[in-house]
Amino acid sequence: MATRSKRGGARAPEPDSPGAAAARLDLGPLPELIGYALRRAQLAVFHDFLQTMAALDIRPAQFSVLLLIDVNPGVSQTAISEALGIKTANLAVMLNELEARGYAKRRPGTTDRRSHALHLTVPGKALLRQLNERVADHEQRLVARLGPGDKAQLLKLLTKLT
Repeated sequence: MATRSKRGGARAPEPDSPGAAAARLDLGPLPELIGYALRRAQLAVFHDFLQTMAALDIRPAQFSVLLLIDVNPGVSQTAISEALGIKTANLAVMLNELEARGYAKRRPGTTDRRSHALHLTVPGKALLRQLNERVADHEQRLVARLGPGDKAQLLKLLTKLT
């Protein structure tokens, strides 16, 4: 594992550690590319999220789907798919899993019987309360690394890309 140098920067991993080969690798211009930096940041954020949610066995996309269903009861699968950028086939698989676990329910749509209205179940609402507490802890750890002003700036900058 990497250690901190006297100046506070990260030192290279110990020679026999798993990250040693990567630390010696010349990354060329990659660190200057926005996409590379975003991907590395996403990996770090998702790693923390997955550790935070491991006991509840929830992935980031599942959390997002549960959250949107909660704040938009009766929402359609299509609306969730579009809002989160999840392919409809992948969302259907995810909803099958969430339904099998007893967290969400599909009901026939009120205006179009071919579409499904999504709702959280009572266990789904209870799970989401737990998830929200854990997400708050997760977010707090990220903000501690950035600082509150930097969080606002980062979100503003990321919004420019979307």
